Amino acid sequence: MHTHTLEDGTVVTHEHDHEHDHSHGHNHTHTHDPKEVKAIVNRLARAIGHLEAVKRMVEDGRDCTEVLIQLAAVKSAINNTGKLILKEHISHCIVDAVETKDTLALDNLNQAIDQFLK
Repeated sequence: MHTHTLEDGTVVTHEHDHEHDHSHGHNHTHTHDPKEVKAIVNRLARAIGHLEAVKRMVEDGRDCTEVLIQLAAVKSAINNTGKLILKEHISHCIVDAVETKDTLALDNLNQAIDQFLK
């Protein structure tokens, strides 16, 4: 059991027992399409590159407005990636969870949505 306290004071506890899951005969056919995974990884890599560029802008003393505009672009790229991951998760894992009556997966999804949409 893992406990995190977020900046706004919310306490989040979660368990790290993914390996655990499989031994329970839980039908976790957690298959993600490698193409979709690659697309997400690429998006994250681009966002990281973009953020590095913003950091350089700050180091180079670039105009604050420019920095903020670029930062907003990074934020929106990250949000879109998050949305993609959620859609992915819903289409694969949640369909599976509903079939196997896995309420934990649904609870976890709700928690993830709450975290993501803060």
